[in-house]
Amino acid sequence: MIGNITRWDWTQDPFQDLYRLQREVNRLFSDYAEPAERFPALNLSSTDDRAEVAVELPGVDPKSVDLSVVGHVLTLQGERADEAGVAAEAYHRRERATGKFVRTVRLPFEVEADRVQARYEHGVLRVTLPRKESTKPRRIAIAAE
Repeated sequence: MIGNITRWDWTQDPFQDLYRLQREVNRLFSDYAEPAERFPALNLSSTDDRAEVAVELPGVDPKSVDLSVVGHVLTLQGERADEAGVAAEAYHRRERATGKFVRTVRLPFEVEADRVQARYEHGVLRVTLPRKESTKPRRIAIAAE
C-alpha cells in the first residue's frame, strides 16, 4: 500500500532550521574574546560639552601609558608587566593578561586635543575630552512671516 503523499511547499525554505541553528551558534560565540583582546576594559560616556572615558588599568604603571587624540579617535597604549617572583610553572590558573596593549576608541565628536585631561586613581584612568566648540549643537532661530 502507498502511504499519504504530501506536496512540497515551495514557499518554505528547506534550510530554515539550519539558518536558525547558525544564528544561535553565532549568538553564543559573539561575545567571546581572549582577555588580551578586551584589555583594558573601558566605558565611554558623553554630554553636550565633553566625553568621558574610564579605563580599568590595575597593575599598570600610569607612566607607561601613552594617550593620544587625533580627530574623533582616542588611542591608549601601554604595557602590563608580569608579576615579579611567580614562576610560570607555579600558576594553576592565569586569566590576567600581561604584555603590550593598544585600545582605539572612536569618539562621538571631535575634541579639543590640547585641553584633554587625564588622571589615574585606584587603578582607573579617567580621561576628560572637551568637545570642540565648532561641533557643539547650536539652536537656530526660526523666522516667522
